[in-house]
Amino acid sequence: MATKKPFTRHDVLFSSGDSSCAAWLYLPTGVTSPPVVILGHGLGATRDMRLDAFAERFAKAGIAAFAFTYRHFGDSGGRPRQLLSIRKQLADWDAAISWVKARGGLDSTRISVWGSSFGGGHAITVASRHPELRAAVAQCPFTDGLASALALGPAATLKVTPLIARDLVAKVGRRAPVMIPLAGPPGSLALMNAADALPGYEAIVPAGTVFRNEVAARVIPSLVTYRPGRAAKNIDFPILFCVSNTDTVTPPARTLRYARTAPRGEIKTYDAGHFDFYLGEPFEALVHDQIDFLTRHLAPAPTPTPGRIAPNRR
Repeated sequence: MATKKPFTRHDVLFSSGDSSCAAWLYLPTGVTSPPVVILGHGLGATRDMRLDAFAERFAKAGIAAFAFTYRHFGDSGGRPRQLLSIRKQLADWDAAISWVKARGGLDSTRISVWGSSFGGGHAITVASRHPELRAAVAQCPFTDGLASALALGPAATLKVTPLIARDLVAKVGRRAPVMIPLAGPPGSLALMNAADALPGYEAIVPAGTVFRNEVAARVIPSLVTYRPGRAAKNIDFPILFCVSNTDTVTPPARTLRYARTAPRGEIKTYDAGHFDFYLGEPFEALVHDQIDFLTRHLAPAPTPTPGRIAPNRR
């Protein structure tokens, strides 16, 4: 007798702005009206770069998972390609939430968001703007662009200035964007050049997949000024912060400072590095903690006992 699969995966295309986002919807087998967690990735990453691994584990635990790729990347729509726009990506999150709410068979009153790295920063911003959500997870989150830029070093920041200028001129002239690598070796010109950055990206790219390690340079000024950690204090529902103690991309001290301002925040720290979170033992530890958190906070509301009158609390 064939073993019944614990979940099914469905290809989805949903509208966002002037284009569309590609996504996967994971439905747990045998669960009626399950809660949902929406997953978004980091800088230039697509959903097949290990978001599927997290989504599968959530689905096995009885939680539907909706993993999407931002516009301008992967198999999602949007022109020009490899354009990283914070405004557009936040709009993609809003569109994903709207799609999940409208989709039958899911519990629209039990929705959570999950973001990793740059997507972790977005998850904080989105959570602060959507009080109807039930929970959020921010994994090794980007919380302060200025802190990340300082971690990269002032010399590296100066080197990118000519690229930014050239790309802005290209934008005005409607020409192809001028690109900068997402990740590169130490000392190279890239958005991330810590020793573990390039190997970290390469380790989570599926075999046979071509990963475009570049984005339009015009995004850099907005990255530096983006400080989603400041919104943590405005999140009134539970949010779990999974923080790397040795993070080379998102300085942990600043992240922890912001995390402690969340009224119902929970914090878990790990000795694994920023790019270690997706594989092996660190992945197992993270996904275990996240399933525990989501299961607790996405549980159905208790059913009132028939005939029982609520006590007067005046």
